[in-house]
Order: sequence, then structure tokens, then C-alpha cells
Amino acid sequence: MDTLDRWLSDENAGLVKLRRRLHAYPELGMEEQRTASLVAQELLAAGIEVTEGVGGTGVVGTIQGKHRGNKSIGLRADMDALAIHEDSGVPYASEVPGKMHACGHDGHTTMLLGAAKYLAKHRDFAGSVHVIFQPAEETLTGAVAMLKDGLLDRFPCDAVYGLHNTPGMPVGKFAIRSGSMMAAADTWRVVFRGHGGHGGLAPHLSNDITYVQAQFILGLQGIVGRNVPPTETAVISVGYVLGGAAANVVPSELQVGGTLRCYSPETRAVLQKRMGELAEASAAAWGAQAEYSLQPGVGALVNDAEKAGLAYEAAASVVGSENVNKNLRQTTGSEDFSYMLEARPGAFMRIGNGVGENGQFHPLHTPGYDFNDDIIPFGVRYWVAVVERELAGIAR
Repeated sequence: MDTLDRWLSDENAGLVKLRRRLHAYPELGMEEQRTASLVAQELLAAGIEVTEGVGGTGVVGTIQGKHRGNKSIGLRADMDALAIHEDSGVPYASEVPGKMHACGHDGHTTMLLGAAKYLAKHRDFAGSVHVIFQPAEETLTGAVAMLKDGLLDRFPCDAVYGLHNTPGMPVGKFAIRSGSMMAAADTWRVVFRGHGGHGGLAPHLSNDITYVQAQFILGLQGIVGRNVPPTETAVISVGYVLGGAAANVVPSELQVGGTLRCYSPETRAVLQKRMGELAEASAAAWGAQAEYSLQPGVGALVNDAEKAGLAYEAAASVVGSENVNKNLRQTTGSEDFSYMLEARPGAFMRIGNGVGENGQFHPLHTPGYDFNDDIIPFGVRYWVAVVERELAGIAR
């Protein structure tokens, strides 16, 4: 066996134990005190320089290669959990009611810790590697917090890489695409205001804003259908409608809110503008008022062409090119690693989390989901292969 295989043979059981320990004690975004402390302890024990409290609860480990070189790269894993009650049935299930690792961040953290330990032991590369353990990915705020805290100034990176598991993709498979891979995501809200009234006695004396919100919601899909080129993808969804308190009262205020997703900045600007215009026009038609507000979210996750090619080659070296899909379909899901990719070139890779014998699997963000420990060695090998190609000379 080669060097990395021998190391994994000795260390994989410990990595599985570590992953399950993380799984049992999930923490939400910016609450990852216990998780961050454990990550720091593991890095320090491996002889890695550690900086804690980056962007709140973020942790960065720096590994210097033993060969001369000025280049440095960042490898990022997310640490936070979700506010979901676990129903996986595993013996190491969450011991924190209402919280669970339903997206596999426990596994992402473990795979990067494994790679960091291996790299720290051998250091047969030129330059430096920063292993970035990020908080609050689920709220899409952790990457921004770390960047605002000087992440890339304090820990310079010529390139950054991310990795995420995918349930339903078989174990031993990877997937990526060059260019836009995940969507930009914004949150919007409209408050409609008008004259309420008695819904049974005198509805004609109100300017019924239930009509306004109904026409607005129906019109939203017309924005996509008639303002977005048919060759592009865009999604506008309503997440809530709030208003009214009694069956016989026409409300004087209603709130409607939701999300919009797309890939190009041009389409994003059109959607944002047209939604506001539609809200105002719908209200004006019934003599009501509209207050439109937008909370900009993450931009589209865009893989650099050169770095996506390097990531593909790294994965292919682990599992063979026939097991790496380099033309993964875009998804309208979002990921705040996009902020790091806006700051530096890099790539975001998908790794298969497996499929059950019956062809079924638990998707991300569901109570029955669990990260598949069988893929930990694949993730470690991938990270090492990325460093090998970026910084050259890793002992295999």
C-alpha cells in the first residue's frame, strides 16, 4: 500500500469515531463553540498552527510544507447543524433535542481534519495549506463573517476549494462543473396595506388587499415566463402569506414573502426590479399601497474553469475518470462558499454519499439523513490530491 493508504488504514476508525462524536452534539450557526473547540484540539494535536474565533466561531489551521514555495491554498469545510429533530435511528444520533447534522457538515469537518492530519505528518509539498472550518453555512452568513474578519488577508490563499456530500450519488463518485454551479439566492417581502372592513356586512367599503396579494402571487410567474430568456433558469417562490385574524374581517394589512433564485447577475437584477414594479402595480389597481423590500443573499456559486479542471483531475486520481462527472447539472440550491469564490478562484466539488440497497436514500435537510462514514477515505484522498496538484510533491 502507498503512504496515504497505510495512514488511512491506521486512522480511519478514529476518524469515524470523531465524525460520530460531532454528530451527537450538533450546534447551529454561530453557536459552534464545542465543535470549534474540538476541531482546534485535533489540529493542535497534529502539530498544526491554529487560529480560533475567525468570524465568530471559525477555525483556521495553517500547515507549512517542507519545500520552499510562496503559493498557498485554502480548503474549506462547514461545521454547523440544522434546527431539525433527528429521526435517523442511529446509535450516535443527536443528543440535542431539535438539532441535528442533517446536511453532513459533521462529515465535511471530519474529512478535512483527516486530510489536515495527514498533510501535517508528511508536509511533502511546497507552500502552505490553510484548512478553513467555517461556521453558519446554513444561514448563509458564516463565509461573509470570516471574510469580514480578514480571512484572506490573515491567511492568504491563491485558490480556495470546497467539498459537499450528495445523497443519491453512489459511494466512490464525484461530480463538478465549470462555471455557474449553484444559484444566487435573495429573500423578498411585500407588505400590502389598505382599508379593511366587515367581510359580511360591508366588504364593498374596503379595498380588499386579499385580491391584491392574489393577483401579485399569480403575476410572479409571469415575471419568470416573460422577463427571463427561456434558455436561462429562474425561480420565484412564495414562502409565506400572513394576515387577517377573523373570518368576517377583511384585513387592512397582509405580508407575502419568499425567495428568488437564478444564476446570472443580469437576470437577478431584472427579477428584483420587476417584483417591486408588480407589487406597486397590483396595489395601485385596487387603491392600496405596497411596501417591497429585498434582502440580498449569496451570489451564484461559480467555479473557475482552470480550478474546476484541477479539481476534476484530483478526483479522477482517486476514483478514476469514469467515476467523475465533470458536467454536473446546475442546481437552484445555494451555498455561501460562493462568497469565497468571488474573492479567489477555486472550485466546489460534490462527493457521493451513497444509495441504499433498495435504491432509496434520505435527502439533505431531512430527519432521517445521516452522513455515510464509508466516504471519509474518499474525501481525505481528494483533499490530499488537490494539494498535490496545487502545491506539488506530496508523498504518496
